[in-house]
Amino acid sequence: MIRNSIANAIVALCLTGPAIITPALIAASIPALADETVPDSAGGRFMFEKQADGQESSYLRLDTQTGEVSLCSRRAVGFACVASPEDRTVLENEIARLRTENVALKKDILSRGLPLPPGVVAEPQTVPNGVTLQLPSDADIDRMVAYAGRLWHRFVDAVERAQKQVLNKS
Repeated sequence: MIRNSIANAIVALCLTGPAIITPALIAASIPALADETVPDSAGGRFMFEKQADGQESSYLRLDTQTGEVSLCSRRAVGFACVASPEDRTVLENEIARLRTENVALKKDILSRGLPLPPGVVAEPQTVPNGVTLQLPSDADIDRMVAYAGRLWHRFVDAVERAQKQVLNKS
């Protein structure tokens, strides 16, 4: 337990900047550094996993707050971490697949005559020529009916005023 804490402190110090490390501290932490996973116990933000690169030791660093993954390896002065590139196309393909699946599930629910769960909006309907048709919701229709009612009352008031003016002149 103490060795793991010492190892975590050494790795964290090496990764964040220059540190003074005594030989006794290094000797005490060598068995702990042999562990496969070295979590950062100071706040729990970073997790480290030892990677086998052949001659030199390196660690994968996972930022548990942002999800960034970096490869940290020994350099001339301490350790340096390089952010791992993300394969954006794989992520975008998965997002597109999930969206398509989501649309299919919504259509299936609606085709069975069941209502969608609260907060879920039906997908806009598309016609073959690529034009998107967005039908109004019940709230949109209620607003239009209320607006038409106000407009009708204004029109009736205007007609009544016009009739009074015509009757007063004659």
